[in-house]
Amino acid sequence: MIDFEPWDMLLRQYVDEHGRVDYLAWKTQQPQVLTDWLGSQKKLLLNSNSNNLEQLALWINLYNAFTIATILEMYPLKSILPRFLGIPNWLAFLWFFQRRAYDIFGKRYSLAQIENQILRDKLQEPRIHFAIVCASVGCPLLRRGAYFPEQVIQQLDEDTHRFINNPEKVRYDFQSQTLYCNKIFKWYRQDFLKIAPSIPEYINSYLKTDLPLTASTPISYLHYDWSLNQRMS
Repeated sequence: MIDFEPWDMLLRQYVDEHGRVDYLAWKTQQPQVLTDWLGSQKKLLLNSNSNNLEQLALWINLYNAFTIATILEMYPLKSILPRFLGIPNWLAFLWFFQRRAYDIFGKRYSLAQIENQILRDKLQEPRIHFAIVCASVGCPLLRRGAYFPEQVIQQLDEDTHRFINNPEKVRYDFQSQTLYCNKIFKWYRQDFLKIAPSIPEYINSYLKTDLPLTASTPISYLHYDWSLNQRMS
């Protein structure tokens, strides 16, 4: 199985406590380390006997590592959106998420395959939506460290609490009695409804403060910020 210590060390060096990545320093100081490490894992065999915890840690780490490697290759850039890449919106999304560009275990994957076919369909863990990162400000904060099988459930729980208790991602307006939340809750609604009767009730189960949230609470979705999750050196 993959040794994630090199990935863990890179994250601890170049990601801050706010989940922002110092891409400039990373690309200047160690431009090939991540790509070389991923390349060295290509011919490993996937352990068919690995349990769900091992698979969760494995595929979350790979999704995030492949994403960051792609950004480092393209950097400098301001966003993965077409107004910066100069290509149509639908083509930008296809290029970033659907292209099968990542070789591991003798197969070629896209980010969408890892997310949808493995993490969502096979492993059935809604909290992955607060852990996998598409390198945008609107997505979850990148964890400052790798995921490990013996810690992954606690790590996912921490990620979920951090996301839901971040007013930039989720907030409640008492005056209008409306719940404002990140579009992740719209895009992956069905995943969360496997766990809770409604989105407000799912969110309420992770809030640090008591809010009057029920199944009938109106929801409004926040603008999704696709700008790069970068930290300035």
